[in-house]
Amino acid sequence: MTTVLLSSAGCLAHDTPPAHPECPDRLRAVLRALEAEPFQYLVRAEATPASLEALKRVHSRDLVDAILGPWAQRARAEVFFSIDADTVMSAGTAEAAQLAAGAVIDAVDLVASAKARNAFCAVRPPGHHAEPERAMGFCFFNNVAVGALHARAVHGLHRVAVLDFDVHHGNGTQEIARSDPDFFYGSTHQWPLYPGSGSPEERGCAGNIINVPLAPGSDGTALRQAFAERIFPALESFAPEIVLLSAGFDGHWADPLADLRFTAKDFAWLTQQTCSLADTVCGGRVVSTLEGGYDLAALAQSAAAHVEALMGWP
Repeated sequence: MTTVLLSSAGCLAHDTPPAHPECPDRLRAVLRALEAEPFQYLVRAEATPASLEALKRVHSRDLVDAILGPWAQRARAEVFFSIDADTVMSAGTAEAAQLAAGAVIDAVDLVASAKARNAFCAVRPPGHHAEPERAMGFCFFNNVAVGALHARAVHGLHRVAVLDFDVHHGNGTQEIARSDPDFFYGSTHQWPLYPGSGSPEERGCAGNIINVPLAPGSDGTALRQAFAERIFPALESFAPEIVLLSAGFDGHWADPLADLRFTAKDFAWLTQQTCSLADTVCGGRVVSTLEGGYDLAALAQSAAAHVEALMGWP
């Protein structure tokens, strides 16, 4: 078995206004980095769109229908259609969002059927801010949650876990996990920062949510402590059947949207430790999907370190 990279040129079709940080060049930078010599044995697969059934396991019918229907039509007619101050649709957004969620489904299928050891989804738009009834924060569909509930519905992996190391708290994923005792969500994120959620007191219906906020200026030592001392022990106790990663690289010291001080080596360590723990608790089943990261050089370097670490296990 090996590591599989899932992506699609369709994810580049989601356009944003000039100077918007969530731009197509983000994905181009990641894909260029993954063309380097260390990735010559990385298996590459084309993502397929998520089905309406899969999307509606997570999101309301009204939201799914709006994104794929009237909002998409408005975006095609108006060049850009703003859902909120941060979240903008273009003519290609609906296709890209469906592909981004579909990539995680495809990755889950490969990993759950033992056709891949693990997988990384190089996709956009990101997803972890998308709530069941609301698109927000650059996000339209909650890609990682769509994949998690697909793992449960199609592969019988009932206890699912999402680890989120994006600099921004994944309010959407937390909301989906909040009332589901068999859905674990663990997050490190800068505090205070958008979207304002993610306090340690937000624990879910069964203690299935672990939030470890980090103060501005926190470095990789704080990240490693948070996972080693808080999140990994809780994850091991939860005993998931699959682990999904919301892989946001905007905690890097060079990122313009926040104030954490991580390096690519910190992301590699976190990936290695997650894969090692997954080997113990869930047969090594790990699916990762790209979330944030807005300095192109830092994003490329960090994503490459993350994928190298995925390829190194077991």
